[in-house]
Amino acid sequence: SETMLRYTLHRLLLMIPTLIGVAVLVFFMLRVIPGDVVEVKLRGDGGNVTQEVVDAERKRLGLDKPLIQQFGDYMYGLATLDLGISMWTERPVIEEISLRLELSLQVAIMATIFAVLLAIPLGTTAALMRGTWVDYVVRIVTIGGLSIPSFWFGMLIMMGLLYYWNWLPPITFTPIYVDPVANL
Repeated sequence: SETMLRYTLHRLLLMIPTLIGVAVLVFFMLRVIPGDVVEVKLRGDGGNVTQEVVDAERKRLGLDKPLIQQFGDYMYGLATLDLGISMWTERPVIEEISLRLELSLQVAIMATIFAVLLAIPLGTTAALMRGTWVDYVVRIVTIGGLSIPSFWFGMLIMMGLLYYWNWLPPITFTPIYVDPVANL
């Protein structure tokens, strides 16, 4: 019991440097990628704006500050849960996250339920028929399923639905408590 408590506490404390590391990595990865969000936003679709307008927008977004000061503002905002304003949509980032959180949680829960409903019978079958061709097929399918990136597999499913049944899932989101059938 005491060992388990110490282990749990140790894992929780390790979460702090991990989260800080992820925050640092995200900040610098977004600054290292080629292109500038202001340039793309103002000149992306052939928009013809002056350099003064671009510079003013960079100043308004705080992108004209030294990188270390931007990083300090970023870390302070994370610590105070002030995620700022989206550089792309001009809306608070917390609103952008909350709009997508319900759908993301639902997809994660449904994927977990689907995975368990598929994994239990497959695992049981593989265990009962250990060493047979059925066991090897289940292993290959399982390893293949874990190896395929989910976003790519999702696109394959959508393309298959479109190609074979001429049906594409709607791009809209209806909450499950509004209309369960439309939601599914």
